[in-house]
Amino acid sequence: MRKSIWLLSAGLFAISTPAFAQQADTDKGGAQPTQGATEGAAVDNNDVQPQTAEQVNTADVGDIVVTATRRNEALSDVPLAVSAITAQTLENSGIADIRQLNQVSPSLLVSSTSSEAGASVARIRGVGTVGDNPGLESSVALFIDGVYRSRTSVGLTELGQIDRIEVLRGPQGTLFGRNASAGLISVITARPSFNTAFNGELTIGNYDLRRVEVGATGGLSSTLAVRADAIYLKRDGFLTDVVSGRSVNDRDRYLIRLQGLYKPNDDFSFRLIGDYTKRDEECCSATFLPARDYARVGGATVEQPSSIAALERALGGIINDDTFARKISITPGRDHNANVKDYGVSGEAVYDFGGAELTSISAYRYNDYVRGQDSDFNNLDLLYRASDGNSRTRFKTFSQELRLQGSALSDRLDWLVGGYFAREQLRVSDNLAYGADFNRYANCLLFSAQPALAPFLQTSSPTCVNAGTLTGAFGQIQAGIAGLSAIPAANRTPAQVAQLAALQTQAQSLAPLVADPARPGFGSVAAVLGLPGFNFANVRTLDEFDQKSTNFALFTHNIFDLTDSLKLTLGARYTRERKTLDATLTDNNTFCRALTALSGTASPLAGLQQLQQLPCVIPSVPGGSLTLPGNKRTESKLTGTAVLSWKPTDNILTYLSYSRGYKAGGFNLDRAVLNRSLFAPSATSVGTAGGILPGATSAPLEFRPEINDAFEFGVKYNGRGIDINFAAFNQLFRDFQLNTFNGLNFFVENINSCKNDLQGADLDNIVTNGACDKDDLRPGMRSRGIEVEVFARPVRDVTVNLGTTVVGTKYRNDLVGAEGRPLSPALFQLPGRRMSNSSALAVTAGLGFNPQIADNGLRALFYVDARHTSEFNSGSDLDIEKVQEAFTVVNARIGLQGPNGRWGVELWAQNLLNEDFLQVAFDATLQGTLSRRFVDAGFTPRSTQLFGAFLGEPRTYGITLRTKM
Repeated sequence: MRKSIWLLSAGLFAISTPAFAQQADTDKGGAQPTQGATEGAAVDNNDVQPQTAEQVNTADVGDIVVTATRRNEALSDVPLAVSAITAQTLENSGIADIRQLNQVSPSLLVSSTSSEAGASVARIRGVGTVGDNPGLESSVALFIDGVYRSRTSVGLTELGQIDRIEVLRGPQGTLFGRNASAGLISVITARPSFNTAFNGELTIGNYDLRRVEVGATGGLSSTLAVRADAIYLKRDGFLTDVVSGRSVNDRDRYLIRLQGLYKPNDDFSFRLIGDYTKRDEECCSATFLPARDYARVGGATVEQPSSIAALERALGGIINDDTFARKISITPGRDHNANVKDYGVSGEAVYDFGGAELTSISAYRYNDYVRGQDSDFNNLDLLYRASDGNSRTRFKTFSQELRLQGSALSDRLDWLVGGYFAREQLRVSDNLAYGADFNRYANCLLFSAQPALAPFLQTSSPTCVNAGTLTGAFGQIQAGIAGLSAIPAANRTPAQVAQLAALQTQAQSLAPLVADPARPGFGSVAAVLGLPGFNFANVRTLDEFDQKSTNFALFTHNIFDLTDSLKLTLGARYTRERKTLDATLTDNNTFCRALTALSGTASPLAGLQQLQQLPCVIPSVPGGSLTLPGNKRTESKLTGTAVLSWKPTDNILTYLSYSRGYKAGGFNLDRAVLNRSLFAPSATSVGTAGGILPGATSAPLEFRPEINDAFEFGVKYNGRGIDINFAAFNQLFRDFQLNTFNGLNFFVENINSCKNDLQGADLDNIVTNGACDKDDLRPGMRSRGIEVEVFARPVRDVTVNLGTTVVGTKYRNDLVGAEGRPLSPALFQLPGRRMSNSSALAVTAGLGFNPQIADNGLRALFYVDARHTSEFNSGSDLDIEKVQEAFTVVNARIGLQGPNGRWGVELWAQNLLNEDFLQVAFDATLQGTLSRRFVDAGFTPRSTQLFGAFLGEPRTYGITLRTKM
């Protein structure tokens, strides 16, 4: 099967590209294109008419006009790596949200993890920001109708009728209101038209898919036009819970968008947009990767059966490690609910003064996400977030953008100046809690991990301990101590002295575990601590993070015509970002507080680190409540771009550019930043969260801004019937914001490299090794490669497309953290390796055939596209277990279309070959420790970690009925 997939991909590679390059001249005589006949025409103040089927299928049509530079320009004339994905391509490929853009844009990869609503990430050229932590903004910004959306996940919903989507690659900041370090996605929705039109669509598919879309537009008067679009989608999930029988990762959402366009004359227009989206879904659960341990035996690392999976199964746990069987187990009473409300209003006013044009975009956005989560991803009740409203993320954002642009110097200077202001209020609530099975599971881990305690393990017991055997053994030890102690010290033999000391050590270790014979293990420890009857099932947190962000920027982007064929573009941006954070952390983990308080004391419990690991996985704060008011950070950055472009002929554009991108620093909105012990567990203890090595530093509350210095060379060829775009780039990221999940919490580290040889200090497990002087720091991550896009219409009614990205997005060697501090040993796998979710090769291809088959205008549609992705590691810490092998996803569509596209019937399939692949793999919470490379490096004799996996979607298929009037 894989061979056939590759042959299909190679065949498409030979004839196509990602359906986004520009289109050829309007007629064979070279006449200038008209906007009315252009697919994906410019967003301007004119009333652009929809294309007819005849216009779409002429052998040559006008250039795609984009607004990537905030001017209406043919794509072939833009000295910038930009992909314009047209409405027709979106329709043919079945693209309804930004994640599906992967299929037609090889440099783009959008994926989601524990939540589509709050944990998705977009990557361009292999660079992006791992989701799940709302304190970090995305390296790839998302705009919808010119309005910045706070996080990428907002785009993982229905988008409605789209004019086109532009993907800008590389740093952005001199053209759009919000800055971005790696690129941006700009979604341009369909505008109101003064001509009356209606559209409707009904889709039915497997997994009980039902999707209905309706829309209408028209003029209420000669100056006012309106548009209304609505979508409802419902679908069963791709995963089946074997406990309850219900499906998970379903769809249940709708979108309503209303627009008004007021255009009293050619000089002024005002577009008002209001939208509301509601999602009520259970997403996202995960399966397990094949469960296994790795151990060092005879100088080699060998695979062994999973000790953690065996233990959990003995306790009644269901570990579905046949990854792509898509079977999961959820604790009864728990869920993965994801309820989202997202709405907003924006107003875009454009006024042409004659010598200059002023554009104003004002917007208010609200996004509220409430979730539940069975955090251990199996039916044992270990850890969860209740979907009671206490685990939620809420954004309120106001933004204002102003742009003034015009020309000067006899039109040899095209200038633009702008300003941007945004005020964002972010509130994050979290309510992580231990489940009913945690106490028993913790006892099991404690007794199975310690060789001296292993004989007393009994998984069938409610306490996971053979209390009788343990009490008897302790009694025998005490009797032995009493007998030896009765011998006068002067008369004891050396062997008796050694035996007495050994028995006393054993007694000291066992005493706290048998203090309450009815509750051996952690129940007895609680009694020793003065907490009789303590139950972990009542331990929970309620954390509140309130962050306010104010962003102010001035930017300019100017194009100088040095000669008729040579242009110089200079742009600059000044950004001032201010963030304040107020946090209140509360919990009732009295066990952890009492145990922690004994550190350094003479108590027999002091120093028993293995006792502290599990109860303090949910870290406690002194007194049960901690308020962190008034954390502030302010930063100012100057960024910009310089581009020299040259057109040696009318058909060829070349350019050379330098750009500096910037993404703001901020605060890590996670309790883990306050708990040093969470980041320094014992490498030999079982059950630590994620297996971080001894001495790992506590994650900082703040993280620094991310800077990208990017160099690019490009060539664009706009020929008759074929267009070719080429770009070569080299990007250097300083203070790259790495957001890493350690099995329970997210910690953020800024990644840099040291100019000096650290002698492997970034590869060891010693936290104090590997510091670097601030003056010797250099960028810690590099992305460099080439991109090729080809678009062709070889004959009438046929389009072929090809896109190829070859990229090396890698961490450098000699890595350090922010300001040169030593890199956490938890990240020892990073140096010299490819960044997560970055493949060396991505190829997209598409073939469309839309011939007329009857004199009345009846047409057939044949369309297929494919994306081939080479191997990549899907985990941000680069554990070798998380590698996804190369795979290819193919979409296909066939159908009939009525005259002028008035109606259509289409059969379609997404992931036609039912390819299995991972989006992201992760450390399963509380279930094991460390990974194979820790064993290979000699840091530990055994790794026991279980890994979960968020999967790509399986094959889906169905039928779509369309009508346009």
